[in-house]
Amino acid sequence: MARTITIDPVTRIEGHAKVLIDLADDNTVESAKMIINELRGFERILVGMEAAQMPLITARICGVCPSAHHLAAVKALENAFGVTPPPAALLQRELLYMGHFIHSHAVSLFALAGPDLIFGITGERKKRDIAAVVEAMPEVAMKALRLRTLGQKINELIGGRGIHPVTAVIGGMSTKMSAQKLSEAKAMADEAMGLYNELAPTVKELLTNLLEEMPTLSCAGFSLPSAYMGTIKDGKVNFYDGDIRIVDADGNQVAQFDVTKYTDYIVERPVDYSYTKPVFLKQPVGDNDLYRVSVLARLNLTDQMETPQAQAQLNEYKEKYGPTCHLTIMQLWTRLIELQYACEKAVAICDDPALMGEARTPATVKAGRGVGHVEAPRGTLIHDYEIDDKGIIRRANLLVATQQNYEAINRSIEQVVQLFGADDDSLLDGVEFAIRLYDPCLSCSTHAVGQMPISIQVHKNGKPVRHFGRRK
Repeated sequence: MARTITIDPVTRIEGHAKVLIDLADDNTVESAKMIINELRGFERILVGMEAAQMPLITARICGVCPSAHHLAAVKALENAFGVTPPPAALLQRELLYMGHFIHSHAVSLFALAGPDLIFGITGERKKRDIAAVVEAMPEVAMKALRLRTLGQKINELIGGRGIHPVTAVIGGMSTKMSAQKLSEAKAMADEAMGLYNELAPTVKELLTNLLEEMPTLSCAGFSLPSAYMGTIKDGKVNFYDGDIRIVDADGNQVAQFDVTKYTDYIVERPVDYSYTKPVFLKQPVGDNDLYRVSVLARLNLTDQMETPQAQAQLNEYKEKYGPTCHLTIMQLWTRLIELQYACEKAVAICDDPALMGEARTPATVKAGRGVGHVEAPRGTLIHDYEIDDKGIIRRANLLVATQQNYEAINRSIEQVVQLFGADDDSLLDGVEFAIRLYDPCLSCSTHAVGQMPISIQVHKNGKPVRHFGRRK
């Protein structure tokens, strides 16, 4: 008979979610939804506040990706006020941001996905956490945690704080780069690059082993053809600046545009079951309005990286999986490539003499609309403000990566239910794994403060028949 499965809460993700799965009599999936049921409503909180405070206030949305909100906010204000920061300030911001990416991608690969890679998706649950990783592979774990720390330290050194940076101000950065600070940043970037080179072969080997043990993860049933969106500068992936590019499922460019025109191409559509509003293409590509952002998307819409070692890795990856890959599990390999790029770029910025120049351009507050964006580790992040002539926010819209991947996450859950079967344990393992591949940030997606559990609920004929999950 038909039934519905609910998983509540989902573990090893940022935030709190439950999953609701409706099954037909033959156990095929009628629908699958990740439900995000917490809301703090930052977009409404911001109305009436001083625009100049946005880089500080919006960073409080999330402790996982505060640097992304910090920079997207200041870029939106600079767009509104018509000010361009000096080159040294832009380099400082990029260096800060490379630290953020190193930290975030290292946490995602080693602390969140690491237990899946080392022990398997269906391995003993008591061992699927970072403590077990440390016990099983102490040297790898120590290096991975050190790499994560270095990223956070770079972010803290340039951003003024490790969790909520404060140094990006309208028109640039609050201070010039000092020789002492540069020396510290250079040492940390060099160490991060060395650690990455030692860790990368292990991650590739673990991923290869996982795919050999579970070939269904690389089969058509766990592939999700879609359009992809990300940021391109001079034809290359860029986390901080550039135009937004959309490509179709074959990698053909659909559009490339300045972020101020984003409402011409994508649209939010509220749903009645979650506080997260999914986002779709305004004009479907073929008969499909689904698109994805984040690591897989960024590397699907380009053949070029800014740094040589990351370019070599991208070439290796695309030679094996094609110019446009739809395998959701490849978000692990593409995250590894981006981690290399972030380490390389941090080293390159530290070697750029322009980093030591003047760090701020004067700015005058004025009325208008300001739109800014960055590529957060989890995908494209857009801040959009309406500001009055007194410098007060009158409207705010924050479009985050997890919103844009929300529909894709739901479809990936549907796929994994079919692949893993209806057994409670297998279903729980598979659903959590599918969600983790997107590295979602649920606090960002509803601008809320979340927790860590997961719940799964199963219904048939509209009636609950099973309810299981994890509380911590």
